[in-house]
Amino acid sequence: MSGTEVVVGRIGKAHGVRGEVSVEPRTDEPDRRFADGSVLLVRSPGGRAGSATGSPPPNGRPTCLCVRSTRRHQSRLLVTFEGVADRTAAEALRGLLLVAEVDADERPEDPEEFYDHQLVGLQVRTVDAVPVGT
Repeated sequence: MSGTEVVVGRIGKAHGVRGEVSVEPRTDEPDRRFADGSVLLVRSPGGRAGSATGSPPPNGRPTCLCVRSTRRHQSRLLVTFEGVADRTAAEALRGLLLVAEVDADERPEDPEEFYDHQLVGLQVRTVDAVPVGT
């Protein structure tokens, strides 16, 4: 798929000893983005200047992860990824961003919502219509 990258979550600490991680969702659609079988790109936070999603992680870390299972535990989202079998592997992912590719013309269902990348290049004005910038 060719499209725009949208950050959908950030991997937190490992949970348990079987490779499960906590994920801080950055999407209004966690059930869709973290559905079993979903493939998410992995990005390092920060990365290149001007890059909203960071850069691919350094060598030795995956560039994409496939969701094996997702569950809620208390107020957290816990995710297990294919190939992440133990706590050590899970902890190595801590802090990485999870990214989904969306078609450039895809829009959230609610007309009052938007993706961050849809704001880039828009003019910013005060409530009195005074231009502030882009």
